[in-house]
Amino acid sequence: MQLDGRRLRLTSLGKVLYPEAGFTKADVLHYYTRVAPTLLPHLHGRAMTLKRYPDGVAGPHFYDKHCRDAPPWVETAPMWSERKGEEIRFCRLEDAASLLWSVNRGNLEMHPLLSIAPDFDTPTTLVFDLDPGEGATLLHAAEVALVLRDMLLGVGLDSLVKTTGSKGVQVYVPLNTPVRFEQTKTFSRTVAELMAARMRDRVVARIQKRLRTGKVLVDWGQNDRHKSTVAPYSLRAKLARPTVSLPLTWTDLTAVVDAGSTDALLPGPQDALDRVGDAGDLFAPVLSQVQHLPG
Repeated sequence: MQLDGRRLRLTSLGKVLYPEAGFTKADVLHYYTRVAPTLLPHLHGRAMTLKRYPDGVAGPHFYDKHCRDAPPWVETAPMWSERKGEEIRFCRLEDAASLLWSVNRGNLEMHPLLSIAPDFDTPTTLVFDLDPGEGATLLHAAEVALVLRDMLLGVGLDSLVKTTGSKGVQVYVPLNTPVRFEQTKTFSRTVAELMAARMRDRVVARIQKRLRTGKVLVDWGQNDRHKSTVAPYSLRAKLARPTVSLPLTWTDLTAVVDAGSTDALLPGPQDALDRVGDAGDLFAPVLSQVQHLPG
């Protein structure tokens, strides 16, 4: 097929990638084609970790950071890794053709870095990943997210929220200023530890599983040069059915908590397309809002 002036070869369109839902590779490609205009701005300029499921969600998967065997029109982002002692040449998915090329290779989930290449030391946003431990629920994560929003407002920072499409909730703080990961990691860790100190029965800031039973982990560790996080509007590779990491309004999240139902936190592809059609990109401020971390 021809797309964006590129010749793209799509294969095995009838392969079922989500067996329990009967969701095929063609279905996945169709979703990403439709959501591409809204998704691509959140991938623009960013190094991508490709999370590949060659045989679908029931089979093995792997994280692919090296942009091998790509057509010449797929852009790359070379980054020197002190940790590995080598250059990692990430893919960049700048247009619909590049996006669908990656999906055709089994890349079901979109995981961009928090920086824009080649400035890998400057995050454009700060992220908290709220992850319920065993015995806690997605509803508990939503409740903690509302507390986190209020804490951030208390120091003059607006934030946005999205469901991960999995078992958690993510809170993003747009920055778009000259800031370094050392600063965002220090700030996010301080906030997480303060929440854990004030809400000992509900929140933990340390990742060890033995500490997380019945509590929500406020994970600040994603604020790192090498870490990627799932993009808004990305599919998730869940066994039961395809879900989407979908932006919400804070009013949406409050309604979820008030209703005591988490259905809205596990949206499917059509739910995501309907929301985009009705409300546009609720996560657009992440790309442009300028905010400064408090001193």
